[in-house]
Amino acid sequence: MRSTVRLRILITCGVLVAAGVGGWQLLPSDGGSTEPISVGTTDEVTSLDPAGAYDAGSWAMYSNVFQSLMTFKPGFTTPVPDAAESCKFVGNKLTTYQCTLRDDLSFSSGRKITVEDVKYSFERMLRIKTDVGPQPLFPTLKTVTTEGRTVTFHLSGRDATFPLKVATGAGSIVDKDKYPATKLRTDTSVDGSGPYVLKEYKEGESALLEPNPKYKGAVTKTGGPVLVKYYVQSEGLADAWKAKDVEVTHRQLPPDFLSSLDTQDGTRVTEAESAEIRNINFNVEPGRPMADKAVRQAVAAVLDRPAITTGAYKGTVEPLYSLIPQGFVGHSTAFYDVYPEPSGRTAKKILKNAGIQTPVKFTFGFRKDATYAAETAEIKRQLEETGLFQVKTVEAKWTDFQKAYANGAYDVYTVGWLPDFPDSDSFTAPLVGTENTLHNGFSSKRIDSLISSTQQYSDRARATADFKAIQSEVASDVPLVPLWQKKDYVLSTDSVAGSQYLTDGTGIWRLWELSWI
Repeated sequence: MRSTVRLRILITCGVLVAAGVGGWQLLPSDGGSTEPISVGTTDEVTSLDPAGAYDAGSWAMYSNVFQSLMTFKPGFTTPVPDAAESCKFVGNKLTTYQCTLRDDLSFSSGRKITVEDVKYSFERMLRIKTDVGPQPLFPTLKTVTTEGRTVTFHLSGRDATFPLKVATGAGSIVDKDKYPATKLRTDTSVDGSGPYVLKEYKEGESALLEPNPKYKGAVTKTGGPVLVKYYVQSEGLADAWKAKDVEVTHRQLPPDFLSSLDTQDGTRVTEAESAEIRNINFNVEPGRPMADKAVRQAVAAVLDRPAITTGAYKGTVEPLYSLIPQGFVGHSTAFYDVYPEPSGRTAKKILKNAGIQTPVKFTFGFRKDATYAAETAEIKRQLEETGLFQVKTVEAKWTDFQKAYANGAYDVYTVGWLPDFPDSDSFTAPLVGTENTLHNGFSSKRIDSLISSTQQYSDRARATADFKAIQSEVASDVPLVPLWQKKDYVLSTDSVAGSQYLTDGTGIWRLWELSWI
């Protein structure tokens, strides 16, 4: 999802289970204010075109204005039909996935949705293959065929996670008459069939969403108008909350602010176990300072995670020592097992044995934000104190930063990550598989083989050993270093209901759950 891009989130105030999945339609809200509820976030939209983005802000928008064949009910990790009437694997090989499209769907324009729109949406996404697009999610998808109301996905290998991937923003269905076949749509309009329509969009500022009266699918709750406000930095979002410019906030608030939430009068706080993680990523292309594994191992040996989590983050995040976070199948402590204590001496020995001249000089990129700046400064301090490294830090606003690391502008860079779907595979294939979303040049036949092995099991617990083996390989090759895992916070005023259901870790942003009290 994708960088910050998503098992079940246990919300402290409970989980709402949606009613059935039949042919329901959103209806106008009864009573209450007709003014839109303002929701503040720092997760900006990088593209309104589903073929062009693989980040949390964009996918949050997609889950409201587009439909996928499948979706997730609140609090559940098994996908259910949305635009589809039904979906299933054909046979027992897990290489043919078939969906029957509902016959009563239309885009917000009124045009009837057909199986050709579904086929077009997937083929277009794979064809355009943008640097920051979602196509890495579908390495096994070979062809898409249609017959009547049936769409069939033909896979090159077993992939039990394919239904989960279809339920993400990457599976968004677009109008084939409105989205060009070989390039991204660049205007600020959206032609989808989700619970909302995008009435007005100001890039980097706001998005006004209104209920879509033509929507039919899995969502049964009436939605009200919502105004999403985007903030470049977490401090700006905190200021907006204090000034009462927003009724709801979700991602990201400053650690200082979060650590004092219990003093915020009239604030409703939902704290959920989250799968959000953050990694230090290395550009391993030939000729780069981090192309040598020994250099990456030395960085991993020096890193003091507790100093980062208690310093820059004021204890609002927890140290992470594995590729797969706590709560997911196969979680381990692979990095702690190899590098149990921060040690400049160990790092020096690794570099000396590899014949690496020190200090190793490299650029370190990060998204412009005061918290990330503090985090980067602490990492730079730790590395340079050893005398083994010389770090040049570079900050950039999110859209520029995302394009920059995709184009190889940095030797090292930090990226947050939310699972695209509730499965451990969301932390493996997109992050350390060949042609991964980080564009860091890393490739390992051993890891690719293990990833393929994990995807063959419908019973995901059977993949545990392979997931642990992947993490051991990552701790050895070090294409990235895990930093931390954090909880998810949603704040709302006492005038808004439903904020506790806004997010549950499945990658879906349920704005339709919000209502005035």
